[in-house]
Amino acid sequence: MIDHITVEVSDLGKSKLFYEKAFAPLGYRLSFGKEGIFWAFDVGNGCLFEIQSTGEKPPLTHLHVAFRVKSKAEVEAFYRAALEAGAADNGAPGPRPDYAPDYYACFVLDPDGYNIEAMINEA
Repeated sequence: MIDHITVEVSDLGKSKLFYEKAFAPLGYRLSFGKEGIFWAFDVGNGCLFEIQSTGEKPPLTHLHVAFRVKSKAEVEAFYRAALEAGAADNGAPGPRPDYAPDYYACFVLDPDGYNIEAMINEA
């Protein structure tokens, strides 16, 4: 299952207002964010749709997709398989306590340079 997707936007304020209005009939709401940096919308089932600013410092990639997996072992297996398939390392499997206390993830760059994550956020 996809946990969250982050897309780069050219005008963060304009995009925030757009998604707030467009998502309202679906019951999706702004969840959290940081002014001028990014906004995350709760789209149900614990999933997020995020927008991030190009800002002064461009984002790592124009698109980021995080896949929610069932175990730390799956995070590690994904990481190994992705590297063997030709991905570039962008963060070895491990805890990410700055995201959440139980967050465990890895990051790879796919053949087009997009940041792909496998993660679990459970005790």
